[in-house]
Amino acid sequence: MAILMHTSKPKVLIPEKVSPDGLALLKDQFEVDEKKGLSPEELKSIIGEYEALIVRSETQVTAELLNAAKKLKVVARAGVGVDNVDVQSATTHGIIVVNSPSGNINAAAEHTIALLMAVARNVGDAAQSIKAGKWERSRLVGVEAKGKTLAIVGLGKVGLTVARIANGLGMRLVAYDPYANPNLAAAASVTLRSSLAELLKEADFLTLHTPLIASTKGMIGKAELETMKSTARILNVARGGMIDEDALVEALDAGTIAGAGIDVFTSEPPKPDSSASRLIAHPKVVATPHLGASTREAQENVSIDVCEQVVSILSGELPRSAVNAPIILPEEYRTLQPFVQLVERMGSLYTQHYSSVKVDAFRTTFDIIYEGKLASINTTKPLFAALVKGLLTPITSSDGLNINIVNAELLAKERGILINEQRSREDVNDKPYSSSITLRARATRSTSHSRSRAASPSASRALKAADSDDQIIQGFVSGNKPYISRLDKFSGEFVPRGTLLICRNYDSCGKIGFVGNLLGKAGVNIKFMNVAPLYEEAGEEEGKDGEAASEALMILGVDRPVGEDVRKALVGPDGMLEASVVNF
Repeated sequence: MAILMHTSKPKVLIPEKVSPDGLALLKDQFEVDEKKGLSPEELKSIIGEYEALIVRSETQVTAELLNAAKKLKVVARAGVGVDNVDVQSATTHGIIVVNSPSGNINAAAEHTIALLMAVARNVGDAAQSIKAGKWERSRLVGVEAKGKTLAIVGLGKVGLTVARIANGLGMRLVAYDPYANPNLAAAASVTLRSSLAELLKEADFLTLHTPLIASTKGMIGKAELETMKSTARILNVARGGMIDEDALVEALDAGTIAGAGIDVFTSEPPKPDSSASRLIAHPKVVATPHLGASTREAQENVSIDVCEQVVSILSGELPRSAVNAPIILPEEYRTLQPFVQLVERMGSLYTQHYSSVKVDAFRTTFDIIYEGKLASINTTKPLFAALVKGLLTPITSSDGLNINIVNAELLAKERGILINEQRSREDVNDKPYSSSITLRARATRSTSHSRSRAASPSASRALKAADSDDQIIQGFVSGNKPYISRLDKFSGEFVPRGTLLICRNYDSCGKIGFVGNLLGKAGVNIKFMNVAPLYEEAGEEEGKDGEAASEALMILGVDRPVGEDVRKALVGPDGMLEASVVNF
C-alpha cells in the first residue's frame, strides 16, 4: 500500500490587489490565498495560518492583528510608506516589515511634474470651465515653467528624479535637504540651500519629497507661507500632514499663494467638512486622490519587488528593504550569508552541548570575535541575531518565538544575555579561509552592554589570556559550508549538521569500539566520525592510573536520534568522561 507524503508549503495571504507577475513568483514555492474585501474581524480570525502578509494601503496591520499572527514572519507593504502597519508591534513579535522604496520613484516624480504643469496652466479649472460650456481664455492665462525656480524639499531619489525632469524644462533648481549628497545634487544641476527659510523665499514652485516624521509634520504652516512669493505654487505628492491645510486655504483665499497641486491629504479619503475637503474644493487647487504611485508600471514594480522579498525571507535569506532592520549592502550580504548559518549553529551547538554535559552549564555572557574579512563589515547585526537564535531556540522552541534580525537584541536583553562583539586586527592570510569566528562564554559578566563592539588585537591572543573555565567554540566557512574548528579545548574540523554524538574521553585504546558497540546495540548507525585532539595550548590531565593522559573528543554523525538511556550508558569509568547529543 503506497503512503502519500504531504509537505505543507508556507502560506501567504494577500487581501489586496497584487500584480500577476508578483503572484507568479510566490505560487512557485508557496500556498497563496487572495482574499479581497476582508473585514478586520475576518482577517484576524484567519491570520494565524499564514507566514506572510502582503498589503497595499487599505489593510490596517494593527497590534491586535499581529498578536493573533502566531506564524507570521513578514509583512510586505507594496509601496513606499508603512503608515498602515504597526511597525513597533511587528518588531516585538520578530516580524520583518518590508516595503518597496524604489518601485514607484519614477511614477511619483512624473505625477509631481504633471501637477506642476496643471497648476501652472490652470488645467483643472479650465477643464471644468469648458465642460460647463464656457470659453474663458482670458481668465485662465497661466505661466511657463521655463526660467522659473523649482524649490525642492527633500533631495532623495524622488526629489532628484523630479529635478532631472524639471531641468529638461529649463527650470532653475534649488533644494533644501540636510542629508543631501552634494555630488548627486551638482550632477542634477541643483543648488543646495542651508535652510528651509532661505529656500522658501526663492520658490516659484515648491515641491515636497520627505517622509512624514516629527520634524516634517506641519513644516509648511502659516508663518512659512507668509515668507513666500504671492505668485508661488505649492506641490505635494509625498505625504499628507506636511502642509497645514487650513493655512494653505487661507493663503489661497487671500491671494498670498497663487495655487497648489495636491495629491496627498491629512485624512484619506477626506472626511466631509474637513480641512482636506476644503482644500480639495478650492478653485486654485488641482487635487488628485493619492495617484503618485498609480501607474501600471509602478504597481507592477512594487508588487514584484515585495514578492521577491517575501520569497527571500521565507527562504531564510536576509531582508533587502526592511524598515525595522538594518540596511545591508549587496556586497556585505554576499559576505554575511554563509556566516549567518555558521553562527546560528555555533550558538545551537553551545546550548545543546554544554547543557548536556553539566547541569546549569549555560552561561549568559558571551564574546563573539570576528577575524579576517568579517572584521571590516559595517553591520554584523545579522550575525548577532543568528547567535541569539542559535542560543535560545533549543530551549525556547515550545514558546513559538520567531527570533531574527528584527527582535534579537530585545530577546537577548529580556533573557539577561550579554553579547560583546569584537573585531580582530589580525589577518588570516596563512589560513585556508578568509574569515573566522570565535564564540567564548565567560563565567563572569563584564560591565559592557549587549552588542558592544571592541577592537581585539587577535582572537588567538585573547583566547590564550582567557580564563581556564571559559567555554570556547570556533568556526569558519569554506565553499559556503560551515565548519567547527574548535570545541572547548579540542581542535578538529567537522560540519555541524544532522544529529551529532559528541564524546569526551581519555585518548586510549578501545574507546572507539566501546562507543560503536553501544550504538550498534541501540540500532544507531555511524555515518562519519572525527577525532579531535587537545587544542595546542591545552595541557594534559592525569589518567585514572595516575599517569599523564591526554584527552580527545569524538564527534560522530549518526543516522537517527540517540536516546537518553544510550547517552548515559556511554558515560562511566570504562567509557566516556562526557557525552552529549546535538541536533541541527
